[in-house]
Order: sequence, then structure tokens, then C-alpha cells
Amino acid sequence: MHDLLTRHATADGPRWALNGRYLPAGFTLSQWLTLSPSAAADALEAVAPGAAADAPLLPPIDDAQELWASGVTYLSSRMAREAESQSADVYQKVYAAERPELFFKATGWRARGSGQPIRIRADSGWNVPEPELVLVLDSGGRIVGYTTGNDVSSRSIEGENPLYLPQAKVYDGACAIGPGIRLCSADTMRDLPIALEILRGGASVFAGLTRTSQIKRGLEELAAWLFRELRQPAGAFLFTGTGIVPGEDFSLRSGDVVRIDIDGLVLENPVE
Repeated sequence: MHDLLTRHATADGPRWALNGRYLPAGFTLSQWLTLSPSAAADALEAVAPGAAADAPLLPPIDDAQELWASGVTYLSSRMAREAESQSADVYQKVYAAERPELFFKATGWRARGSGQPIRIRADSGWNVPEPELVLVLDSGGRIVGYTTGNDVSSRSIEGENPLYLPQAKVYDGACAIGPGIRLCSADTMRDLPIALEILRGGASVFAGLTRTSQIKRGLEELAAWLFRELRQPAGAFLFTGTGIVPGEDFSLRSGDVVRIDIDGLVLENPVE
């Protein structure tokens, strides 16, 4: 069983926990991710279990850390982008190119945690969740674990022009991760099940399944491209792309609930 890091909203401020027990008050993920792999393991091993972590969950990221994202890494994603876009050849080239699509998604303080609301843009009529494996990387670019992510997106804005990608992807309430970080090697992540369900009025209106083995690019490859010419001194989070894309007749509505399950690590968010 893999260790699980969670972050909680205590009366004294955010507090990290390991396997349901609080870590010392001074522990931060940013500092821990600067350690070498052996030192990082030793640091957690040496901690005496604290009190039960019973405060509400926060997104498992420090405020100043960065979340980045990969695009068009699944064939289904490429096909969906081609269908929505007036520049379909752009996505064909990205899918086949040596260099992946990478873009900035959010800073830690902008991320929403499990149970917290996500949003759809008021100036977009076509909005979807994007369930994704999110890599957690240390300051050297090594994969130390993963969390579950929702790269909420406006398909109408991105489809109008690929240069509008930041507006389609980056806005208040467009990024959710959680409920915690499962600490494990990249080998553990190569064939995980990813399930998406969208509830409306308590009833399921969309469900989809994929597996991380369907990602075209290697996880280490994506991590290496993120760290090429770009330092991440506090570590980083990297969305690896979506393999589940609702059809053109579906758009999120206020009041929906989005549930994403990656091998039992469940992220659930209501839609504002």
C-alpha cells in the first residue's frame, strides 16, 4: 500500500498529513520536494505519527507551487480537438511531433481541492471536465507520486482559435486536484484505470473509462520536457492529458457534480 499525503485546513492554517496523521507543523511539500530521493524517504520515515488529521481537505499543493499541463497525449483527445477546431491540422501535428504540447495551468493557491466547487466560464457555451493523471515532480524533475486532476476547459473558446488556449484553460475554478498525493514510482502509474462520471440532479448523465497505458508519451518523457530550460525549485505538478472527452452535444451545467476516480483516488467537485 502506498503512502498518501493530504493537506488540511486547520484552525492554525494549512497542515500536511501522512496516511491520515498530521506531520509536524513546519512540513511543506515545497521543501520536501527539494530533497534527494533517499533523503525524502528518510524524512518521512523519521516522523513520529501525529494526531489524526480530521480537518477539512485542501488541495494537496502549497500555494506558491505551479501546475502545468500536457495536451493531445491520447488519440481520443486529438480526435476531439480536431472535431472542435477550425485548425485541425495543428492537433494532428502536435500529436505526432517529438515536442509535446505543454502549457501553464495554475498556481497552487488557485487550485480547488476535492469537495470544493469548480466553475464554467460565463462567456463559453461549451465546457467540459478533463480527468487526468497528475504527476508530482521533485525539484530535479523526478516523479515521486501522483494525484487526481480535473483540467476544466472551454471547448468553444479553444476551438475558435488555438491561440485562445490560455483563456480556455486558465480561469477561476478551472483546476482541481486531490484528494491527496499517492507516493509511488512511475512504474506504478503506467496502466491505472481512470473513470469519469458526471451527475446532474443526482443522476448520471455521462460516464467514461480509459487507462493511463493509452497515453502516447512516456511519463518520464513529459516530465523531462517540462524541466527542459525551466527550473522548478519547489517541484511541480504536471497534468498528463485526458483520454475521456464527452461528445459535442454535452456541456457542463451549474449544479453538476464531477467525479474522477484514478485507481481509488477519488476527486469530486460540484460545478458552480
